[in-house]
Amino acid sequence: MRLVLEKRLEQSRTMVVLTPILSVIGVMILGVIIFDAIGYDGFDAVWQLFITPVIDTYKWRDVATKAAPLILIGLGLSIGNRAKIWNIGAEGQYIVGAISAAGVAYATQEMSGFWIIPLMLIIGMAGGAAYAAIPAGLKTRYGVSEVLSSLMLVYVSLQLLSYLITGPWKDPNGMNFPQTAQLTASQLLPRELGETGLPPGLLFALVGMIIFAIIVDRTVFGFSIRAIGEAPQAARFGGFNSNRIVWAALMISGGMAGLAGTLELMQLTRLNLGYPSGYGFTAIIVSLLGRSHPFGVFVAGIVLAVTYVGGQVAQTVVHVPNATAGLFQALILFAILASDLFVRYRIKIKSSVAEIRA
Repeated sequence: MRLVLEKRLEQSRTMVVLTPILSVIGVMILGVIIFDAIGYDGFDAVWQLFITPVIDTYKWRDVATKAAPLILIGLGLSIGNRAKIWNIGAEGQYIVGAISAAGVAYATQEMSGFWIIPLMLIIGMAGGAAYAAIPAGLKTRYGVSEVLSSLMLVYVSLQLLSYLITGPWKDPNGMNFPQTAQLTASQLLPRELGETGLPPGLLFALVGMIIFAIIVDRTVFGFSIRAIGEAPQAARFGGFNSNRIVWAALMISGGMAGLAGTLELMQLTRLNLGYPSGYGFTAIIVSLLGRSHPFGVFVAGIVLAVTYVGGQVAQTVVHVPNATAGLFQALILFAILASDLFVRYRIKIKSSVAEIRA
Protein backbone atom coordinates (compact mmCIF):
# COMPACT_ATOMS: atom_id res chain seq x y z
CA MET A 1 0.00 0.00 0.00
CA ARG A 2 1.41 3.40 -1.02
CA LEU A 3 0.44 7.02 -0.93
CA VAL A 4 0.55 8.69 -4.33
CA LEU A 5 -0.27 12.16 -5.62
CA GLU A 6 -3.02 12.34 -8.20
CA LYS A 7 -3.63 15.53 -10.15
CA ARG A 8 -7.05 17.08 -9.55
CA LEU A 9 -9.18 17.59 -12.64
CA GLU A 10 -10.46 20.84 -11.17
CA GLN A 11 -9.01 22.95 -8.36
CA SER A 12 -11.25 24.06 -5.53
CA ARG A 13 -11.73 27.83 -5.68
CA THR A 14 -12.45 27.86 -1.96
CA MET A 15 -9.10 26.24 -1.21
CA VAL A 16 -7.30 28.57 -3.60
CA VAL A 17 -8.57 31.48 -1.49
CA LEU A 18 -8.24 29.80 1.91
CA THR A 19 -4.73 28.34 1.60
CA PRO A 20 -2.91 31.73 1.70
CA ILE A 21 -4.83 32.64 4.87
CA LEU A 22 -4.16 29.25 6.43
CA SER A 23 -0.50 29.51 5.44
CA VAL A 24 -0.07 32.78 7.33
CA ILE A 25 -1.91 31.42 10.38
CA GLY A 26 0.18 28.23 10.26
CA VAL A 27 3.40 30.25 10.09
CA MET A 28 2.30 32.29 13.12
CA ILE A 29 1.70 29.10 15.12
CA LEU A 30 5.03 27.68 13.96
CA GLY A 31 6.72 30.94 14.94
CA VAL A 32 5.44 30.66 18.51
CA ILE A 33 6.88 27.13 18.74
CA ILE A 34 10.25 28.10 17.23
CA PHE A 35 10.78 31.15 19.43
CA ASP A 36 9.76 29.28 22.57
CA ALA A 37 12.23 26.53 21.65
CA ILE A 38 15.17 28.95 21.34
CA GLY A 39 14.44 30.83 24.54
CA TYR A 40 12.22 33.78 23.56
CA ASP A 41 8.63 34.51 24.49
CA GLY A 42 7.14 33.01 21.34
CA PHE A 43 3.64 34.39 21.73
CA ASP A 44 4.88 37.93 22.42
CA ALA A 45 7.32 37.78 19.49
CA VAL A 46 4.62 36.71 17.05
CA TRP A 47 2.18 39.25 18.52
CA GLN A 48 4.67 42.09 18.00
CA LEU A 49 5.49 40.82 14.51
CA PHE A 50 1.99 40.33 13.11
CA ILE A 51 -0.51 42.13 15.34
CA THR A 52 1.13 45.27 16.76
CA PRO A 53 1.61 46.97 13.34
CA VAL A 54 -2.09 46.37 12.63
CA ILE A 55 -3.56 47.69 15.90
CA ASP A 56 -1.03 50.47 16.55
CA THR A 57 -2.15 53.45 14.46
CA TYR A 58 1.31 55.01 14.72
CA LYS A 59 2.67 52.12 12.65
CA TRP A 60 0.14 52.40 9.83
CA ARG A 61 2.20 54.91 7.84
CA ASP A 62 5.26 52.67 8.11
CA VAL A 63 3.22 49.70 6.90
CA ALA A 64 1.82 51.71 3.98
CA THR A 65 5.31 52.93 3.04
CA LYS A 66 6.62 49.36 2.94
CA ALA A 67 3.50 48.00 1.23
CA ALA A 68 3.48 50.40 -1.74
CA PRO A 69 6.60 49.09 -3.56
CA LEU A 70 5.73 45.49 -2.68
CA ILE A 71 2.27 45.86 -4.23
CA LEU A 72 3.53 47.65 -7.35
CA ILE A 73 6.23 45.07 -8.05
CA GLY A 74 3.89 42.21 -7.09
CA LEU A 75 1.28 43.44 -9.58
CA GLY A 76 3.85 43.34 -12.36
CA LEU A 77 5.08 39.89 -11.40
CA SER A 78 1.52 38.56 -11.23
CA ILE A 79 1.11 39.02 -15.00
CA GLY A 80 4.10 36.82 -15.71
CA ASN A 81 3.15 34.27 -13.07
CA ARG A 82 -0.21 33.72 -14.73
CA ALA A 83 1.61 32.90 -17.97
CA LYS A 84 4.20 30.73 -16.16
CA ILE A 85 6.92 33.31 -16.91
CA TRP A 86 9.02 33.68 -13.78
CA ASN A 87 10.76 37.03 -13.38
CA ILE A 88 13.09 36.51 -10.40
CA GLY A 89 15.11 39.65 -11.14
CA ALA A 90 12.59 42.35 -10.24
CA GLU A 91 15.10 43.62 -7.65
CA GLY A 92 17.49 44.51 -10.46
CA GLN A 93 14.74 46.21 -12.48
CA TYR A 94 13.74 48.11 -9.33
CA ILE A 95 17.34 49.36 -8.95
CA VAL A 96 17.73 50.26 -12.63
CA GLY A 97 14.40 52.11 -12.55
CA ALA A 98 15.66 54.19 -9.63
CA ILE A 99 18.98 54.80 -11.42
CA SER A 100 17.12 55.94 -14.56
CA ALA A 101 14.98 58.36 -12.56
CA ALA A 102 18.08 59.59 -10.71
CA GLY A 103 19.67 60.28 -14.10
CA VAL A 104 16.78 62.63 -14.91
CA ALA A 105 17.22 64.26 -11.50
CA TYR A 106 20.97 64.64 -12.11
CA ALA A 107 20.31 66.31 -15.48
CA THR A 108 17.64 68.70 -14.10
CA GLN A 109 19.29 69.77 -10.84
CA GLU A 110 19.33 73.42 -11.91
CA MET A 111 15.83 73.34 -13.38
CA SER A 112 12.31 73.53 -12.01
CA GLY A 113 8.86 72.81 -13.34
CA PHE A 114 5.89 70.50 -12.98
CA TRP A 115 7.16 68.30 -15.85
CA ILE A 116 10.19 66.95 -13.98
CA ILE A 117 8.33 64.50 -11.70
CA PRO A 118 6.24 62.94 -14.52
CA LEU A 119 9.41 62.65 -16.60
CA MET A 120 11.22 60.88 -13.74
CA LEU A 121 8.31 58.45 -13.36
CA ILE A 122 8.17 57.69 -17.08
CA ILE A 123 11.94 57.26 -17.44
CA GLY A 124 12.04 55.13 -14.27
CA MET A 125 9.40 52.79 -15.68
CA ALA A 126 11.15 52.74 -19.07
CA GLY A 127 14.46 51.89 -17.41
CA GLY A 128 12.96 48.97 -15.51
CA ALA A 129 11.16 47.72 -18.63
CA ALA A 130 14.31 47.99 -20.76
CA TYR A 131 16.27 46.00 -18.18
CA ALA A 132 13.58 43.30 -18.20
CA ALA A 133 13.80 43.24 -22.01
CA ILE A 134 17.22 41.58 -21.72
CA PRO A 135 15.92 38.27 -20.27
CA ALA A 136 12.90 38.54 -22.62
CA GLY A 137 15.20 38.71 -25.63
CA LEU A 138 17.42 35.91 -24.34
CA LYS A 139 14.41 33.66 -23.76
CA THR A 140 12.64 34.26 -27.06
CA ARG A 141 15.80 34.28 -29.22
CA TYR A 142 18.01 31.68 -27.55
CA GLY A 143 15.71 29.81 -25.16
CA VAL A 144 17.62 31.01 -22.07
CA SER A 145 15.65 30.54 -18.84
CA GLU A 146 14.29 33.88 -17.63
CA VAL A 147 14.75 32.64 -14.07
CA LEU A 148 18.54 32.50 -14.40
CA SER A 149 19.09 35.52 -16.65
CA SER A 150 16.87 37.88 -14.67
CA LEU A 151 18.40 36.78 -11.37
CA MET A 152 22.00 37.23 -12.58
CA LEU A 153 21.17 40.70 -13.87
CA VAL A 154 20.38 41.76 -10.28
CA TYR A 155 24.10 41.62 -9.49
CA VAL A 156 24.91 43.64 -12.59
CA SER A 157 22.51 46.37 -11.44
CA LEU A 158 24.16 46.42 -8.01
CA GLN A 159 27.57 46.97 -9.61
CA LEU A 160 26.14 49.71 -11.82
CA LEU A 161 24.66 51.45 -8.77
CA SER A 162 27.96 51.19 -6.89
CA TYR A 163 29.89 52.60 -9.85
CA LEU A 164 27.60 55.61 -10.28
CA ILE A 165 27.38 56.67 -6.63
CA THR A 166 31.11 56.27 -6.05
CA GLY A 167 32.08 57.79 -9.40
CA PRO A 168 30.36 60.15 -11.85
CA TRP A 169 27.24 60.83 -9.76
CA LYS A 170 28.95 61.10 -6.38
CA ASP A 171 27.80 64.16 -4.41
CA PRO A 172 30.77 66.57 -4.22
CA ASN A 173 29.29 68.04 -1.04
CA GLY A 174 28.52 64.66 0.53
CA MET A 175 31.57 64.52 2.86
CA ASN A 176 33.00 61.67 0.73
CA PHE A 177 29.98 59.41 1.36
CA PRO A 178 29.05 57.21 -1.65
CA GLN A 179 25.73 58.85 -2.53
CA THR A 180 24.13 61.13 -5.10
CA ALA A 181 23.15 64.73 -4.46
CA GLN A 182 19.82 65.21 -2.73
CA LEU A 183 16.79 65.64 -4.95
CA THR A 184 15.40 69.15 -5.20
CA ALA A 185 11.84 70.21 -4.34
CA SER A 186 10.87 70.03 -8.03
CA GLN A 187 11.94 66.36 -8.10
CA LEU A 188 10.01 65.14 -5.06
CA LEU A 189 6.43 64.07 -4.49
CA PRO A 190 4.79 65.08 -1.19
CA ARG A 191 5.78 62.75 1.64
CA GLU A 192 2.12 62.12 2.46
CA LEU A 193 -1.32 62.53 0.91
CA GLY A 194 -2.95 65.53 2.57
CA GLU A 195 -3.85 64.86 6.20
CA THR A 196 -4.02 61.09 5.80
CA GLY A 197 -0.39 60.49 6.66
CA LEU A 198 -0.22 57.87 3.89
CA PRO A 199 2.57 57.96 1.27
CA PRO A 200 1.73 58.78 -2.37
CA GLY A 201 3.10 55.37 -3.39
CA LEU A 202 0.04 53.74 -1.83
CA LEU A 203 -2.22 55.73 -4.16
CA PHE A 204 -0.19 54.48 -7.13
CA ALA A 205 -0.58 50.94 -5.75
CA LEU A 206 -4.35 51.33 -5.39
CA VAL A 207 -4.75 52.71 -8.93
CA GLY A 208 -2.43 49.98 -10.22
CA MET A 209 -4.56 47.31 -8.55
CA ILE A 210 -7.71 48.59 -10.29
CA ILE A 211 -6.02 48.85 -13.70
CA PHE A 212 -4.50 45.37 -13.45
CA ALA A 213 -7.83 43.91 -12.32
CA ILE A 214 -9.45 45.30 -15.46
CA ILE A 215 -6.61 44.03 -17.67
CA VAL A 216 -6.62 40.54 -16.15
CA ASP A 217 -10.38 39.98 -16.03
CA ARG A 218 -11.80 42.15 -18.82
CA THR A 219 -9.39 42.19 -21.77
CA VAL A 220 -8.24 39.83 -24.52
CA PHE A 221 -4.65 40.34 -23.34
CA GLY A 222 -5.61 39.11 -19.87
CA PHE A 223 -7.29 36.08 -21.40
CA SER A 224 -4.21 35.34 -23.54
CA ILE A 225 -2.00 35.48 -20.43
CA ARG A 226 -4.20 32.93 -18.67
CA ALA A 227 -4.42 30.76 -21.78
CA ILE A 228 -0.64 30.63 -22.28
CA GLY A 229 -0.16 29.72 -18.63
CA GLU A 230 -2.87 27.07 -18.36
CA ALA A 231 -2.84 25.48 -21.83
CA PRO A 232 0.09 26.70 -23.96
CA GLN A 233 -0.55 24.31 -26.85
CA ALA A 234 -4.23 25.23 -27.06
CA ALA A 235 -3.32 28.93 -26.82
CA ARG A 236 -0.95 28.60 -29.79
CA PHE A 237 -3.66 26.87 -31.82
CA GLY A 238 -5.94 29.73 -30.82
CA GLY A 239 -3.55 32.22 -32.42
CA PHE A 240 -1.82 33.61 -29.34
CA ASN A 241 1.89 34.31 -29.84
CA SER A 242 3.84 33.00 -26.85
CA ASN A 243 6.91 35.12 -27.64
CA ARG A 244 4.82 38.29 -27.55
CA ILE A 245 3.40 37.23 -24.20
CA VAL A 246 6.95 36.68 -22.86
CA TRP A 247 7.98 40.16 -23.96
CA ALA A 248 4.82 41.78 -22.63
CA ALA A 249 4.88 40.00 -19.27
CA LEU A 250 8.55 40.69 -18.56
CA MET A 251 8.46 44.31 -19.68
CA ILE A 252 5.29 45.04 -17.71
CA SER A 253 6.83 43.54 -14.59
CA GLY A 254 10.05 45.46 -15.23
CA GLY A 255 8.15 48.70 -15.74
CA MET A 256 6.24 48.26 -12.48
CA ALA A 257 9.49 47.50 -10.64
CA GLY A 258 11.02 50.62 -12.17
CA LEU A 259 8.03 52.68 -11.02
CA ALA A 260 8.42 51.30 -7.49
CA GLY A 261 12.13 52.15 -7.56
CA THR A 262 11.41 55.71 -8.68
CA LEU A 263 8.83 56.29 -5.95
CA GLU A 264 11.21 54.86 -3.36
CA LEU A 265 13.94 57.21 -4.62
CA MET A 266 11.58 60.14 -4.09
CA GLN A 267 10.91 58.95 -0.53
CA LEU A 268 14.60 58.56 0.32
CA THR A 269 15.58 61.71 -1.69
CA ARG A 270 18.90 60.23 -2.95
CA LEU A 271 20.68 57.04 -4.01
CA ASN A 272 23.27 55.43 -1.75
CA LEU A 273 24.72 51.99 -1.03
CA GLY A 274 21.84 51.27 1.34
CA TYR A 275 19.26 51.77 -1.40
CA PRO A 276 18.74 48.11 -2.44
CA SER A 277 15.99 46.94 -0.13
CA GLY A 278 15.08 43.41 -1.17
CA TYR A 279 11.59 44.56 -2.21
CA GLY A 280 12.00 42.87 -5.59
CA PHE A 281 12.60 39.49 -3.96
CA THR A 282 9.91 39.88 -1.30
CA ALA A 283 7.41 40.85 -4.02
CA ILE A 284 7.76 37.31 -5.40
CA ILE A 285 6.19 36.08 -2.16
CA VAL A 286 3.56 38.83 -2.42
CA SER A 287 2.55 37.68 -5.89
CA LEU A 288 2.34 34.02 -4.88
CA LEU A 289 0.53 34.73 -1.62
CA GLY A 290 -1.93 36.95 -3.49
CA ARG A 291 -2.60 34.16 -6.00
CA SER A 292 -1.39 36.49 -8.78
CA HIS A 293 -4.71 38.35 -8.66
CA PRO A 294 -4.55 42.15 -8.27
CA PHE A 295 -6.82 42.27 -5.20
CA GLY A 296 -4.97 39.38 -3.60
CA VAL A 297 -1.62 41.01 -4.35
CA PHE A 298 -2.78 44.24 -2.68
CA VAL A 299 -3.73 42.40 0.52
CA ALA A 300 -0.60 40.23 0.43
CA GLY A 301 1.56 43.33 0.03
CA ILE A 302 0.10 44.75 3.23
CA VAL A 303 0.65 41.43 5.04
CA LEU A 304 4.33 41.28 4.05
CA ALA A 305 4.74 44.98 4.91
CA VAL A 306 3.38 44.16 8.37
CA THR A 307 6.18 41.60 8.80
CA TYR A 308 8.78 44.23 7.89
CA VAL A 309 7.48 46.74 10.45
CA GLY A 310 6.62 44.05 13.00
CA GLY A 311 10.12 42.60 12.70
CA GLN A 312 11.55 45.93 13.85
CA VAL A 313 9.05 46.11 16.72
CA ALA A 314 9.78 42.53 17.81
CA GLN A 315 13.51 43.22 17.69
CA THR A 316 13.07 46.21 20.01
CA VAL A 317 10.52 44.73 22.42
CA VAL A 318 11.37 41.01 22.55
CA HIS A 319 15.01 41.34 21.38
CA VAL A 320 14.65 38.72 18.66
CA PRO A 321 17.34 38.66 15.91
CA ASN A 322 17.33 41.24 13.13
CA ALA A 323 16.64 38.53 10.53
CA THR A 324 13.27 37.63 12.07
CA ALA A 325 11.17 39.33 9.37
CA GLY A 326 13.12 37.56 6.63
CA LEU A 327 12.66 34.22 8.43
CA PHE A 328 8.89 34.61 8.55
CA GLN A 329 8.72 35.77 4.94
CA ALA A 330 10.61 32.64 3.88
CA LEU A 331 8.31 30.46 5.99
CA ILE A 332 5.28 32.05 4.33
CA LEU A 333 6.78 31.29 0.92
CA PHE A 334 7.39 27.64 1.80
CA ALA A 335 3.91 27.35 3.32
CA ILE A 336 2.14 28.73 0.27
CA LEU A 337 4.17 26.51 -2.08
CA ALA A 338 3.42 23.45 0.06
CA SER A 339 -0.29 24.27 0.22
CA ASP A 340 -0.34 24.65 -3.58
CA LEU A 341 0.69 21.02 -3.84
CA PHE A 342 -2.52 19.93 -2.12
CA VAL A 343 -4.63 22.40 -4.11
CA ARG A 344 -3.42 20.85 -7.36
CA TYR A 345 -3.09 17.24 -6.24
CA ARG A 346 -4.95 14.83 -3.98
CA ILE A 347 -3.37 12.11 -1.86
CA LYS A 348 -4.63 8.69 -2.91
CA ILE A 349 -3.97 5.29 -1.37
CA LYS A 350 -3.12 2.58 -3.89
CA SER A 351 -2.67 -1.00 -2.80
CA SER A 352 -1.05 -2.78 -5.77
CA VAL A 353 1.93 -2.19 -8.06
CA ALA A 354 -0.32 -2.36 -11.14
CA GLU A 355 -2.67 0.19 -9.65
CA ILE A 356 0.23 2.50 -8.83
CA ARG A 357 1.51 2.29 -12.40
CA ALA A 358 -1.95 2.99 -13.72
